[in-house]
Amino acid sequence: MPVAPPPSTPDPWARAMQRLAAQRPPSTPLLRQAAELLQASRDALVEPLLGPHLARQPDDADALYLQARAQLRTGRPAQAIASLRRCVAAQPDFSAARYNLAKLLDQQGWPAEAEPESRRLLAAEPDHPLFAELQAHLHLALGEHDAALAIYQRLADAHPARALSWLDLGHALRALGRRDACVAAYRRACGLRPALGAAWWALADLRNHAFDATELATMQQQLARPELPALERAALQYALAKAREDAGDAEGAFALYAQGAAALRARIDYDPDTLSRGVARQRAVFTPAFFAERAGHGCLDEAPVFIVSRPRSGSTLVEQILASHPQVEATAELPYIGAIAAELAGRKDTALGTAWLEALVALPPERLRGLGERYLALLQRHRHLGRPVVIDKKPANFFHLGLIRLILPRARIVEVRRAPVASALSIFRSFSSKGRLSLAELGRYHRDYLALMDHFQAVLPGGITRLHYEDLVADPEGQTRRLLDALDLPFDDACLRFHENPRGVTTPSSEQVRRPIHGGALEQWRAFEPWLGPLLDALGPHAPTRGD
Repeated sequence: MPVAPPPSTPDPWARAMQRLAAQRPPSTPLLRQAAELLQASRDALVEPLLGPHLARQPDDADALYLQARAQLRTGRPAQAIASLRRCVAAQPDFSAARYNLAKLLDQQGWPAEAEPESRRLLAAEPDHPLFAELQAHLHLALGEHDAALAIYQRLADAHPARALSWLDLGHALRALGRRDACVAAYRRACGLRPALGAAWWALADLRNHAFDATELATMQQQLARPELPALERAALQYALAKAREDAGDAEGAFALYAQGAAALRARIDYDPDTLSRGVARQRAVFTPAFFAERAGHGCLDEAPVFIVSRPRSGSTLVEQILASHPQVEATAELPYIGAIAAELAGRKDTALGTAWLEALVALPPERLRGLGERYLALLQRHRHLGRPVVIDKKPANFFHLGLIRLILPRARIVEVRRAPVASALSIFRSFSSKGRLSLAELGRYHRDYLALMDHFQAVLPGGITRLHYEDLVADPEGQTRRLLDALDLPFDDACLRFHENPRGVTTPSSEQVRRPIHGGALEQWRAFEPWLGPLLDALGPHAPTRGD
C-alpha cells in the first residue's frame, strides 16, 4: 500500500474555495452590513435589510447573493435558488453564485437543472477542481458514467496525493464493474490517508474482499487514536465488522456494527412517531373515493415504471432484470419525486411529514398535470437509449405513491418485498454517512412501510405489482415472466442474463447484479439472531419465529 507523502502545499480544493469566497467582497456600506449580519449568524435580519434596496435595484447581483445565503440559512432553499437564479442572470460571470446555485439545486434533488450550471462553470475554468468534481458528480447522477470516470481520473492524476480524489475514482470504477482498478484506487486512498474511514468501508463493502494483515493492523491503529473524528471511527468500525463477519466471528462483528450504528444514530434527528403519523394520515386521505374523484387528472404518459421497496430488498436486481429488456431503460435512484414533495411543502426536510400531502390534495387538475409534465421533462435528461419504458428505481418513493398516482396516473408501480428481518439487518450492517436507525427503529419503520404499501395495494387494485425477493431467487424465470406480463412487455431471454448487462450501477448492490441470481443472502441474518431481540420485538407479527 502506498505511503502517505509528507504535507506539502495547501489543498487545492481549499485554495479554490477561498478564491470563490473572496470573489466579490461587499462594496457598499449596506452590503458590508448584510455580510456582517451573516458573519454574526443573525441571518433573519439580512432579508429585511436588503429588501428595500432590491426593490429599487432588483438586479444587484451582490445583494441577491447575500440574500440567497440568508434564505438558505433560515431554511428556505427554494427562495435561495430563486435569488441565485436572478443573481447569475444579472451577473453571468459571478462564478461563486453559479457554483452555489448548482450545488443547491443538486442538494435539493434537481440534478438535471444543476448540470447546465456546472457545465458552464467548467467550460470557463476547465482546471478548477471544485467545478470538475461537481461536474463529475452530476454526470454520475445523470447516468453518464464514462464522462464521470474521465473527470475523476483526470483529477486523481492531477492531484495524486489527494485521497478523496482516489476514493471518488474508485466509486466511479465500481459503478462500471471495473473491480481490480476500483480496489487499487480505494487502496491508494487508504494509503494516502489512513484515517479516511469511508475508503476502508468502500473496500470492505466489495464482495469477497479480504483485508491483509497490514490493512487490518492499520485500521486497528486508527481506531486507537482518541482524536479520530466520530464519522471516521464509525466507518472503520463497520469495515472491521465486515472483516470479522467474513472470518466467521458473528459476535465480534455485531459488537462493532452496534458501536458504529450508535455513532451514526447520534448524527440524525429522527422521531419514529412522525413516520407513523404520516402513514396514518395517508391511509385516511388516499381512499378509493379520493382517487375516483380525480380520475383523468395528471399527465397521462405511460413510460415511467417506479420501483419501490425498503433498502436492501432486491430492488436493484429487479431494475437490472428490467433494464436488460430491449424496450426498457433504467436510470438511477432519481430524487425528483421527493424534491417535488418538498417543494409542495415549502420547507427543507419533509421526508416523513405530511405538509406536502396537505398541499397536494388542494391542487387543481392543471397543476397536477403540470407537475407530471415537469417530472417527465427532468426524466428526459436521464434517458440516453430512446426506449419506450423508463425505470425510476428509488426505494423511498414508497412514501409518495399518492403523489405519483395523482401526477402520473398511468405510470406503473412495482414493489419489491423481502423478509423484513433480512432487509432490516442488511440496512443495519451498511455504513451510511447520513446516519443509521437503531434495530428497534428499523423494525418499527418496516411495520409502517408494510402498512402503507398494503393500503395502496388495497385502494389501487391492479395498480401495484408486488415481487417477493425470495420468490425471485427460487424461480427467476417464472417471476420475471410474471413481472414482464404485468408491464405488458414480451418475454426476452436477455432479462435472465441481466448479469451480462454492462450498464453503470451506483447503488450498494452494484456487484451483486453482475452475477447470476443466488440464494446466499436469504438466511444470512441467522448468524446474528442472538443479538436481534430489539428488531424482532419491533417487527411483531412480521418477525420470523425465533430459532426456526
